[in-house]
Amino acid sequence: MKHFFLACALVFATPAFAQQQPPEIRFHSAPDFLQFPPDLYLGEVTGVAVNAQGHIFVFSRGNTTGPAYAAAAAQLLEFGPDGKFLREIGHNLYAWSFAHTVKVDQQGNIWVTDKGSDMVIRFNPAGRVGLVFGRKQEASDEGTE
Repeated sequence: MKHFFLACALVFATPAFAQQQPPEIRFHSAPDFLQFPPDLYLGEVTGVAVNAQGHIFVFSRGNTTGPAYAAAAAQLLEFGPDGKFLREIGHNLYAWSFAHTVKVDQQGNIWVTDKGSDMVIRFNPAGRVGLVFGRKQEASDEGTE
């Protein structure tokens, strides 16, 4: 019986000795780094990417204060290296439905995926649509998922 209690004590005590403190991650906070125009609000951010010039691309779920539907449900914003707002790319684009991710490739093209429309869009560095993969579901597509 002694061995049983000793074994139980060892089993339950082992996790306490195995746990370590998480490492401290040092960083410098820059509060309010991104500078927005007065009429622009940041929704739930789903993706952030930086290009070779240091421009910051933020893909968020809308500039609305309530529920967002259709093109208002996603916005791709570009900020300069200093955090100053430069432009919104693809404003009210048909493909916007539910923002998911943003990436920038070596040529400076901006790739976004939209979960709601099941589409992948490539913008050139000037912000013009270059490629579109996928197709937004329509009412007539009922039951074709």
